[in-house]
Amino acid sequence: MSMLEKREDVRGRALLVGLCCDSAKDFENSDEVTMAELAELVRTAGGEAVLTAMQNKHTPDPHTFIGEGKAAELKELIAANEIDLVIVDNDLSPSQGKALEDALSCRVIDRSGLILDIFADRARTAEGKLQVELAQYQYLLPRLTGMWTHLVRQTASGGSSPIGTRGPGETQLETDRRHIRRKIQKLQDELRELRRVRATQRSKREKNEVPLVCIVGYTNAGKSTLLNALTGAGVHAADRLFDTLDPTTRTLHTQQLGDILLSDTVGFIRKLPHHLIDAFRSTLEELVYADVLVHVIDAGDPEWRRQYQVVEELVEQLGAGQTPRITVFNKVDRLREDQLPRQSDALYCSALRGLGLENLVDRICRVLGEGMRDVHFLLPYAQAQVLDYLYRDANVKRADYAENGIEIEAVVDQRAYGRIKEYLPGEAAL
Repeated sequence: MSMLEKREDVRGRALLVGLCCDSAKDFENSDEVTMAELAELVRTAGGEAVLTAMQNKHTPDPHTFIGEGKAAELKELIAANEIDLVIVDNDLSPSQGKALEDALSCRVIDRSGLILDIFADRARTAEGKLQVELAQYQYLLPRLTGMWTHLVRQTASGGSSPIGTRGPGETQLETDRRHIRRKIQKLQDELRELRRVRATQRSKREKNEVPLVCIVGYTNAGKSTLLNALTGAGVHAADRLFDTLDPTTRTLHTQQLGDILLSDTVGFIRKLPHHLIDAFRSTLEELVYADVLVHVIDAGDPEWRRQYQVVEELVEQLGAGQTPRITVFNKVDRLREDQLPRQSDALYCSALRGLGLENLVDRICRVLGEGMRDVHFLLPYAQAQVLDYLYRDANVKRADYAENGIEIEAVVDQRAYGRIKEYLPGEAAL
């Protein structure tokens, strides 16, 4: 049975817990925004966020993360409100998760566990399922010890264990560890093969010189809706977090440059687990090879600046920091003119209503077309093989056969321009 069939049950009544800590350098604090986002994640996973609790500490408690006093307070809340599950907004170490479960007498998962559950539910393609399963096993491996505490093992100091459970418990734990390590290795090998196939496809695309535009953005910004509006892709799009996991690439035909490829990507989010980014690297690395990134922002979200920064940091982390960007504020149909966010050189559109899409396509073509030239010339019939070259490596808008040659109108790059320069009218060849 695969990990995807062992999904965490997050349905039911949940208590959300966050910690604001001011000492640890790399600690990602919880606040009202991240807790609201966590509640939305719970709703997406099928649960109900009933209560929210915040704890302020100088440093995270090494044992229970939130501290013994806060844990005792929450235990009373859990009993009084019939809570089924506690979800912590931060990442817990395996020992902290186990200690907190013991202190609260309630099931506890952290933000990474919740996101993994959602990803397991959303994955549709074979590659997406492989990537999620790999991330789940990597998440599970260090937590195996806590899962075997029902088999109490004898300690060097002479701790007691029920008869018949001393040896086999340890043996089973080590067996499970070896099994999961083998499974992780197998999944990594399969994903490496998929990455090799992607590299072959990418090489063919680059050989044919088809430009690639990747749509990136915070989760639920409207990326899939934009892809559908531009290409008629028919990708499922809904108003919920992480609705798209499996990337979709479609062809967009433009008057200026001919065919270009548009690719949708998984949405980013704050505190996205690192092992999840690593598992999805085979699809996210498309960003590195993109010619242009279209960064889609939900114009109506009051946290758009922070979300913008999260996406930019992750794009940089994935190695696409130098790729040309087009910033697009989406969902502008929900706002008045005076409510629109302002950013230099940004575009505004509503993918749902089809507003502003022509401006976006024009901008994409303009960015892709830097260094491109429109040419109109007469090609002698004796050199007709040049037309075959242009059909392969340029955008031929028109090729009319006249008495004295072939009248060609095309968009060419610098290399193609050099190949046909001798056939251009004198003023165009300067």
